[in-house]
Amino acid sequence: MKRISIFGATGSIGQSTLDLIGRRMDDFQVVVLTGGANIAQLAGDALKFRPELVVTAYPEKMDDLRAALEGSGIECAAGQDALVEAATRPADWIMSAIVGVAGLAPGLKALEQGTTLALANKESLVTAGPLLLDTARKHGATILPVDSEHSAIFQGLVGEEMSAVERIIITASGGAFRDWPIEDLRNATCAQASTHPNWDMGQRITIDSASMFNKALEVIETKEFFGCDPKMIEVLVHPESLIHALVGFNDGALMAHVGAPDMRHAIGYALNWPDRAHLPVERLDLAAIGRMTFRAPDDTRYPALRLAREVMETGGLSGAVLNGAKERALDHFIAGRIRFTDMADLVAGALEQLSRRNTLHLPVTLDNVAQLDHLARKAADQIAMDLVT
Repeated sequence: MKRISIFGATGSIGQSTLDLIGRRMDDFQVVVLTGGANIAQLAGDALKFRPELVVTAYPEKMDDLRAALEGSGIECAAGQDALVEAATRPADWIMSAIVGVAGLAPGLKALEQGTTLALANKESLVTAGPLLLDTARKHGATILPVDSEHSAIFQGLVGEEMSAVERIIITASGGAFRDWPIEDLRNATCAQASTHPNWDMGQRITIDSASMFNKALEVIETKEFFGCDPKMIEVLVHPESLIHALVGFNDGALMAHVGAPDMRHAIGYALNWPDRAHLPVERLDLAAIGRMTFRAPDDTRYPALRLAREVMETGGLSGAVLNGAKERALDHFIAGRIRFTDMADLVAGALEQLSRRNTLHLPVTLDNVAQLDHLARKAADQIAMDLVT
């Protein structure tokens, strides 16, 4: 029986993971569940799956969690320190699905077990890729990608050598504004940016899709995880979202991963790796689909992609700056303080400011990532204030 911990259990990735586990209860034992403010969901899942420990990231929710689990015998805890401690609980497979840079510390602690980390938290690789990968190597741990694009690349490389790879293509839906006139983007509203043409996701990730900042993070993640030259990485707008990535080889062949837009595919692949198992996902009818379309992204429409390439060129802690500034830029847009097109300007400004202060090439440590994340957010706040005034 495989012992499983899920960090970020109440989010969409965590819920999809529990869906797969719930279909094969005899094969898995849940050790840890963690979540945020949705105590009803977290407690309900805990009562169903009976983990040893349940953690909420919010200390102020501890009383609610304890009350919801009263009499169950399940241990409860709260706060960031509790999340990190939970990652020391022995487990064979740990899902890292906490959103944002907050997932980095628990992920690093999990790798110190020498276990398998299923990585859905893209910010960990973006902000501290060398640290994460070095920790895995040092402790003999395995990192498996759970982002659909990176799982697709990973599967396309099975039995292949990276030396034979010429290009890696990750696809993007193009988001809510892929067909808008560029001159209209400046006046796009938060409500308009929060509606995705293909997916039902949370507000923040949907807006990140519209701005292509989500894809910018995935480009950086590709470079870090697979150790490839940034010039090999391409982005292709594919509105149907059926091809998740392609790997191009030195003989001209392209290996495409094609599948329904269902995260249970990537999660299930990681959960059962190195084997494959039946998954309850849609089987595509290619004849009914008829055709798939592609187009090159426009850097004028999606400046986030240009910023991702600058970050890959710069290296160091620039990924932590991009991520932190992007988060604050998104906060300001949602609050109505800046325009949609201002978000990329805030990120570019933060990168420029911190580059001038010679902070981007400090050692990639957990403390330095936290410090640069703080400075990036502060810089983005100041730029936003200047725009408003």
